[in-house]
Amino acid sequence: MFKVLKRLKFIVTFWRFIPFLKEFFLSNKVESYKKILGILLILTYAFFPFDLIPDFISVLGIVDDIVIATFVLDRIINLAPQSLKEKYQL
Repeated sequence: MFKVLKRLKFIVTFWRFIPFLKEFFLSNKVESYKKILGILLILTYAFFPFDLIPDFISVLGIVDDIVIATFVLDRIINLAPQSLKEKYQL
């Protein structure tokens, strides 16, 4: 139940991740291979043609997209240096 609430909080506060992502990809503090891995994660999510639950199944189809998006952003946050995490309180 805690994970569900954490993901719902993420959805509501997604807007605050945009500056973090911008700085993650433009910062000299982040190693190049981590930036490449982050881009690959995003592109894989964006272009992967298979959904766990098809989108035409109303709410459940959207839920699996949200779960995957939170997973991708969580991986990118884990790749970020501690100073960047602290700056954005992640």
